[in-house]
This record gives sequence, structure tokens and C-alpha cells, in this order.
Amino acid sequence: MKKLKFYIKIYFKILSQDIKSRMSYRSDFVISMIGMIFTNAAELAAFYIMFLNFPSVCGWTYYEMLFLYGFSLVALTPMQCLFENNWNLGGYVRRGDFIKYCFRPLNLFFYYFSEIFDIKGLGQLAMGIGTLVYTWHKLQLPVSPLILLELVIALVSASLFFIAIMNFAAGASFYLINTGFLIGTMSKFRDYAKYPVTIYSKGFRFLFTFIIPIAFIAYYPSLVIVRPDEISILTWLAPVFGIFFFYMSYKFWMYGARKYSGTGS
Repeated sequence: MKKLKFYIKIYFKILSQDIKSRMSYRSDFVISMIGMIFTNAAELAAFYIMFLNFPSVCGWTYYEMLFLYGFSLVALTPMQCLFENNWNLGGYVRRGDFIKYCFRPLNLFFYYFSEIFDIKGLGQLAMGIGTLVYTWHKLQLPVSPLILLELVIALVSASLFFIAIMNFAAGASFYLINTGFLIGTMSKFRDYAKYPVTIYSKGFRFLFTFIIPIAFIAYYPSLVIVRPDEISILTWLAPVFGIFFFYMSYKFWMYGARKYSGTGS
């Protein structure tokens, strides 16, 4: 408990410094926030246009699909805000700059990711919550403490899956020379998470469930709310799988970090 309090205290100190440095360029922050909101708004418009021509997609109505979209936005926010530094890891490793993290008496994983908090991701969070509230009303879904608890658990487990995917992709930088393409590709897969996995062929369903588990970012966890009569065993196992997958990505990342010895120059 004492160690946990220590890390929480350190995190908020590092976080405050990062936010201060970012707010010194307020116009950049505002433009980034507006850009994030407009990007998500454009995707919402694409959903609307698509459903002007099709009343449903594989049995999924407009508001159900919109619920999955809002769910995925909220689930992706922790990665956007807390683990954005994954994108910079390859550069740090190649240039030898990562060595600076190896000399502090802190957990390497914690220290590296605590350096950056991408505050513009809060715009994505607001858009996601707004979409969830709107579709919840349109679908006339029930509200109770138990259902809200199920929603929180589903969102946390979904977030852990995407964070783990990106940790694996970024952590490969410790083992391979150039992994920029890998983390970029894994990031693009999140676009497929906004749709029910049932619209894909059997091969892609297997891929998105057991190889690159993006189906757990929105589809399987959200079933407990939007389609409780169609819950599969994978929905109930999602929190366990999410914790396990995140833990394995952490061990993979940390093993590479501990073996890192700089560029030698």
C-alpha cells in the first residue's frame, strides 16, 4: 500500500509537469482537440450516410451500431491519454534515448508512460460518452446500478485489450530494428473494432477474436448491455482475458526494456 501511494504521488507530479508544458502552447492544444472532435464527427456522419441506404447491417440497427461506436471511443481513450508514448518508443530505442529511463529507481513501464498524458484524448472521451448516452436513450436500455457496473467492467476490459495490443506492437522495438509499420498497422485495426464481428467472414472473425483480439474492444463486452440475450461465453470471459492479455504485454515490454543496453555509441 505504501508503494502504491508513492507511485500515485510521483505520477501526479510528473503529470502536472507534462500538462504545464503542453498548456504553454495553448493554440496547439485547442487545434488538436478540435481536430479530434471533427475526426470523430466525420465518422459519425459516415455512419449516418451508410444507414440512409441500409436499414440494418447483418441485423444490427443504426442505433445499435452507434452504441458500439460510442463504446469503442470510450474504451480507446485510456490508450489515447495514458499510453500515447508507445508511438515514441521505437525512436527512443534507435537513438539510444531510452537509456535515461534505466537509471531511475522507478518501474520502467510506469516511468516511461507517466511522462506523457495526451489531454486531447478527453475530447474523444466526451464524444464517446455523449454517443453512449444518446443511443442508450434511443434504444430504451434499462438503467440500474448493476447495469452501470457491468458497463464499467466491460469498458475497462475492452480498454485493456487495446492497450495490450499496442504494448506488444511498441515493445517489439526492443527486439526489432524498425517497428513503426507494426504499431501503425495495429492502431489502424481499431477501426474494425467499431463494427460487430458478425459482419466479417469466418476467417476474419477468428483473426479478430483469437489472433488480434479487436472484437473484445467493443463487440463482445458491449453485448452485455445492448444485446443481453445474445451474450456468449467470450463476453463473460472478456475481463479475465483482458487482464491476462495486458499482463502478458507488460511482461513482454518489460523483458525487452530490461535487456536494453543502449546503442553502444
